[in-house]
Amino acid sequence: MSKTVLTTLITACLLTMVSCGGSQHAVTEKYILVATNVKVPYWQLASAGLNRAAGQFQVQAELLGPDSYDPKAEHEQFLAAVAKKPAGIMVSVSDPAALKADIDNAIAQGIPVITIDSDAPDSKRLAFIGTDNYRAGVMGGKIVAEKLQGKGSVVVFTIEGQTNLTERLRGYKDAFETHPGIKIIEAVNMQGDPRVAFDKAKEILEKKTKVDAFVCLEAIACPEVADVVERQKAVGVLVVAMDTDQRTLDAIKKGLITATIGQKPFSMAFLGLKLLDDIQHHPLAPLGKNWSQDSFAPIPTFVDTGATLIDKSNVDQFVEARNAATAK
Repeated sequence: MSKTVLTTLITACLLTMVSCGGSQHAVTEKYILVATNVKVPYWQLASAGLNRAAGQFQVQAELLGPDSYDPKAEHEQFLAAVAKKPAGIMVSVSDPAALKADIDNAIAQGIPVITIDSDAPDSKRLAFIGTDNYRAGVMGGKIVAEKLQGKGSVVVFTIEGQTNLTERLRGYKDAFETHPGIKIIEAVNMQGDPRVAFDKAKEILEKKTKVDAFVCLEAIACPEVADVVERQKAVGVLVVAMDTDQRTLDAIKKGLITATIGQKPFSMAFLGLKLLDDIQHHPLAPLGKNWSQDSFAPIPTFVDTGATLIDKSNVDQFVEARNAATAK
């Protein structure tokens, strides 16, 4: 073999890195995560997990979505993601009804789609990676019941129509079933707007409504609620939060929030890219098959990434672990 031909073959191997035993990934291989409210710390942790996995596999990754809670804008961003013809899409579904057709159409075009954080179970998505939200609700409900000693009035802050939050609320209600002295007196639809949570908590406390506990089913409400509790000097009102916004952690240290249920968005995005990568290089045939009903499916239907109860006893430890995981 001539030196020129040998050099050409070696160069081809280095460029493709596939047939000659190198990386199976092309430099153009890209995975996209679509969410909403992407500037909140929760999604920044997910972005860190996404980028960590992309770095390990030497592929491209991108986080898309509106800066505020906006299901319509998320729908538009999902369509933009599909138009880029990526190797796979992860999506946290703010409105299952709005995104079901989008997900199904992406699958029909041959683009693998999995959901993380919040599911669209009636769509053709291939898998869901996230918290067992019912169990997270039960976990929170047990904390409330223990701290209230089985008796009290509870106000819940949620976002109507979001599957993960509906499951958390169901968990709380079931946890309270064995404590008939605990009543949920109101479920506030804060519509993804922290100002609604602040104003409603302020209204409740100023009216001297009997409330023993505030419960937040998502990340951005309880920092506002804790702020109101501090301003109103509402000593003794229990606050149980969701997720690990820095303001939530600071409020735990100050004693304004009793505990929060920490999810694992870093893990969700990291595992999501790994699963999509595996599907890319070991294609499912047919992609649009209802794999959740196949007892011998090569992919899981649901991966529970778990949840952690964070309170004063372990908040500093959590911050240290978070900083280490997100360090560049």
